[in-house]
Amino acid sequence: MARDEIRNKRRVVVKVGTSTLTHENGRANLRRIDHLCRVLSGVHNAGKDVVLVTSGAIGVGMGRLKIGSRPSATAERQAIAAVGQCELMQIYSKIFAEYGHIIGQILLTRDVVMQEHSRANVVNTFETLLQMGIIPVVNENDSVTTEELEDRYKNGFGDNDTLSAIVATLVRADLLIMLSDKDGFYTSNPDTDPGAKLIGLVTEITPDIERAAGGVGSSRGTGGGETKIEAAKVTMSGGIDMVMASGADPAVIYGILEGEEIGTYFRAPK
Repeated sequence: MARDEIRNKRRVVVKVGTSTLTHENGRANLRRIDHLCRVLSGVHNAGKDVVLVTSGAIGVGMGRLKIGSRPSATAERQAIAAVGQCELMQIYSKIFAEYGHIIGQILLTRDVVMQEHSRANVVNTFETLLQMGIIPVVNENDSVTTEELEDRYKNGFGDNDTLSAIVATLVRADLLIMLSDKDGFYTSNPDTDPGAKLIGLVTEITPDIERAAGGVGSSRGTGGGETKIEAAKVTMSGGIDMVMASGADPAVIYGILEGEEIGTYFRAPK
């Protein structure tokens, strides 16, 4: 079986999107976040290194401030992200502590990982946290960066999908698990095409795969099929496998790590 090898993956990056972490009204989905933290704690207890890449700062900030629609002004979105990031990390810290784990926050911008010296410092921080048994929780620094907020691809990571792939390469991960509002990658958009079929295994990013990638996802986030494929390009070129699956039930992580046929497996060339 192609996925049997996943069982031996030791260092795992898990990415969760805003749609996984929040309700439709923007408020934090505490039940799901609690479940996610419990599952990741269990994976960590089993002896695996775990890194969490989380979206949700702006979404949670909007809920906290009772703002119904995403503002158009960059400065407003940055302010909302500043509030939301505090709220999000407080939630993560409290829940992970209940399961006996300490987290460490890492906020990244593209310039940090593109410059050799600062990139080396980031890698050292990750390695030290992991060696200490601390779970790194990573997000793009939305309160100071403008790239993702203004232009998704010009200068920034483009989206936390891409950020998670870059983090996977920084920490030399064995596997990236990307949880989203879709249960995998489809031949076309399953929301609009009833004939769309789930693709179980991708071994190469072909023009057909790129054409199948859709646009943006939910109104609370910025990710979509296109950013998932960009992330897969980064991981696969770095020899890192990736699985895309639904984040509706975080326990899916257990199944993925046990080699079950869940979601879409982007298998890097060996």
